[in-house]
Amino acid sequence: MNRSICLLIIVLMGSCLPILCAAADQDAAAPAAISDATQECLDCHASFHPGIVAGWRNSRHAAITPAAAMKVTGEGRKVSATDVPESLRTVAVGCAECHLLRPEAHADTFDHNGYDVHVVVSPQDCATCHPQEAEQYDRNIMAHARKNLKENAVYNQLQRSILGQPEVADGRLSVTAEGAAARAEGCYYCHGTELKVTGSEVRDTDAGELEFPIIAGWPNQGVGRINLDGSRGSCAACHTRHQFSMAMARKPDTCGECHVGPDVPALKVYKASKHGNIYLSKHHEWDFDKVPWTIGDDFRAPTCATCHISLLVDSDENVVAERTHEMKNRLSWRIFGLIYAHPQPINPDTTIIRNSEGRPLPTDFDGGFAQKFLISTEEQANRRMEMTAICLKCHDSSWVDGHFKRYEETIHASNASVKAATDLMRSAWDQGIATGLDQDQNPFDEAIERIWSDGWLFYANTVRFASAMAGGGDYGVFADGRYQLSRSVIQLADRLALEKRLGPRRE
Repeated sequence: MNRSICLLIIVLMGSCLPILCAAADQDAAAPAAISDATQECLDCHASFHPGIVAGWRNSRHAAITPAAAMKVTGEGRKVSATDVPESLRTVAVGCAECHLLRPEAHADTFDHNGYDVHVVVSPQDCATCHPQEAEQYDRNIMAHARKNLKENAVYNQLQRSILGQPEVADGRLSVTAEGAAARAEGCYYCHGTELKVTGSEVRDTDAGELEFPIIAGWPNQGVGRINLDGSRGSCAACHTRHQFSMAMARKPDTCGECHVGPDVPALKVYKASKHGNIYLSKHHEWDFDKVPWTIGDDFRAPTCATCHISLLVDSDENVVAERTHEMKNRLSWRIFGLIYAHPQPINPDTTIIRNSEGRPLPTDFDGGFAQKFLISTEEQANRRMEMTAICLKCHDSSWVDGHFKRYEETIHASNASVKAATDLMRSAWDQGIATGLDQDQNPFDEAIERIWSDGWLFYANTVRFASAMAGGGDYGVFADGRYQLSRSVIQLADRLALEKRLGPRRE
């Protein structure tokens, strides 16, 4: 065959290949078969709740069946199940496939137009197709967020001082217990409420009068929510209903719903960082749906998911980081100081932690670690290697090593500042200027105690987050950073000196 003709054929085949691939992708994304039960749901809810239905129609769940998803091999596979019930395999994952699943396990199951429907879809429902992800998430400290807050007596005192209702009687201030609404809209918006069926009610709906369960604690999609099947967490906290978008979960604004500060200032620090600057300028050019996620091709600066969750590969398709829903697997330090930054807990259930004074805190007031309950220095090193493997795909070793060296110095320096403040606070407690844990009182409900807690809860945390995320700049100094941290120590010292000069309080 003439060489020119051969070259022409090769060129033509090459030009057709993208078309063939695009056609294959279009076939894969074609709407999947819809079950009769889901179609009944759609027939009504398309009119009553068009936003919900539109979100679902744009989802991967609507486009591909579990059977097709399980045929995918290699790193591109998005479901971890090797088998699903036969009735679910060849239809789209629609309304009925989630809200009719395991009706006997859900306390909110009720008869709805002849179907046993439950309102709240839990991680154990999602585990039908995503068992590995659900199992990993349950080992995640986020899944225990409600319990870790609710069942810690010290954290409860902080919660009460913030959410409780202040009252003044005879010129004296007291704080009464916070109500359920304050808890649900406050700390438990992110930590998660506990859902309970308390009865049923008849509602006048667009479809006439219908009976529904009354669910206390609902609505909520907190990361540690206690569901009506007894499971923990909400997949919708990150993969928002009803599209359950991977792209949304990979974008930092999703994490920023809870991690915005000033106690956990991750989003605002990220957006002020060089990484955040690149993201804000260029993310519209990136592919947030690819699995695996290729560094340099699909994105060019890390997001929260890049560092903590996603399956990452390099341009040669070598795995750089495995996908995980434990979130903490690449974290060596827990920089959210309680009251000091410390190694990550071994167990996601932090209610078991006791410091040397027997209190449910990961550190002592003098800065010592409750090491029995925290990961070892060897495990810290392993986790740091997991994280730095990602960093090294965009930076050389001198940059990465320099960053982490500076970061750990910042942890120790911020802990030292917190210790100075805490030493002053303990002196105030010892001298009766304030009353704290040693007096079986709330250590957060007096003005001088607020100066102290602001120092570690807001300012030291911001300093550490700015360092960890290469945010630097104002967030490390003037925007709730070192300036405010040093000021809180000065204010404590001045307040303590003033109280000493004034002498004992008069009742």
